[in-house]
Amino acid sequence: MSKLPIHNVLPDLLTALSTNPQCILQAPPGAGKTTAVPIALLDVDWLQGRKILMLEPRRLAARSSAARMADLLGEQLGQSVGYQVKGDRCTSAQTKILVVTEGILTRKLQSDPELDDIAIVIFDEFHERSLHADLSLAFCLQSQSALREDLKLLIMSATLNTQAISTLLGGAPIVQSQGRSFPVENIFWPAQKPKPEIYNISTLIAHLLQQVLQEEDGNILAFLPGVGEIKKLATELRKQGHQDLIIAPLYGNLSKQQQDQAIAAPPEGQRKVVIATNIAETSITIDGITVVIDSGLMRESQFTPNSGMNQLVTRLVSKDSAEQRSGRAGRLSPGKCYRLWSESQHQQLQQHHSPEILNSDLAPLLLEAANWGAQSIEEFDWLDSPPPGAVEQARDLLIRLGAITTPLKITRHGQDMLALGICCYPALS
Repeated sequence: MSKLPIHNVLPDLLTALSTNPQCILQAPPGAGKTTAVPIALLDVDWLQGRKILMLEPRRLAARSSAARMADLLGEQLGQSVGYQVKGDRCTSAQTKILVVTEGILTRKLQSDPELDDIAIVIFDEFHERSLHADLSLAFCLQSQSALREDLKLLIMSATLNTQAISTLLGGAPIVQSQGRSFPVENIFWPAQKPKPEIYNISTLIAHLLQQVLQEEDGNILAFLPGVGEIKKLATELRKQGHQDLIIAPLYGNLSKQQQDQAIAAPPEGQRKVVIATNIAETSITIDGITVVIDSGLMRESQFTPNSGMNQLVTRLVSKDSAEQRSGRAGRLSPGKCYRLWSESQHQQLQQHHSPEILNSDLAPLLLEAANWGAQSIEEFDWLDSPPPGAVEQARDLLIRLGAITTPLKITRHGQDMLALGICCYPALS
């Protein structure tokens, strides 16, 4: 395996994990933590025949990181390294590293709170802070405290409020990796130019791509907020008639085969433009990307208490997300990131993305907690406590649906809802 920045701190990380039940790893994009860390843990004494379970926030990241680790070990996927996501799995009796999406761990914990065959749970890219990630960590902390003192937890992220998570974990040690694989030059939108508007963002990027394709080498990754903008940009690029250019959309609703094709290296003599949502923001390496074009926009589901429904909203990314996106250009060589906002606007961005637990429908979380056997949501340790108003609204809804009874006891109907996925989380890509 070629040396990556993360290898410089692996001895410190292994020492910290050998003497502590919990640890935090902060490593910049491109440092190699997603694939190097699980492999480094394969030979530690405290595994004692148990598995390494690593959580990824998206199905594509789970599959691609597992495939990359298997390749590094010189094995077929499904041997020492496997994955399990909703509706798809590739494992065997020999699997020692299992990469899963967050909902899979929730199900595993509900059916086996001790996680009897697991030695360590790794939360990769924890900064994304989905409901499942926060809930799974809360469940793991309770399991660790009451049932499995030997269970180890590792929280990893490129952009994480490490002090806050360390406090939550009772002063867990923090290991930091410096530097990325290759430097990335960030090029901001000129302050004297009119600010790009969302209605013409696809057209603007299409014009910028004409310039970039002439001036830069390698493949290009463009971040857009949603599928509509992606399809519009793809159409405009095809109209430009670029020869030997592969246009590869990448978003959550594509098939497994389409997603895998989007991140694969293009044939010899051809270049690729990958047009993606934030599905490409973390944990995957798209072969040959040297340039990123970042719209600075993302689209997410937000719960509206007055209507009791989720709605899609378009908003600016956080500084953390912008750093993640630019890091995609520095995985395999030096790169550039064209940011469609000015340096002064960058200073106004929020540092961290708001976690789902603060602005989502909490009915799914509350139903999972009831199924866990909790009497109150306050029983758990949270990095951000669920808003009391949202908790009461969720409780009222679940009682009216017949899913729970007062105070927090799940009914058979509630268990059926969980089993059928009727009360579900926002779909992860």
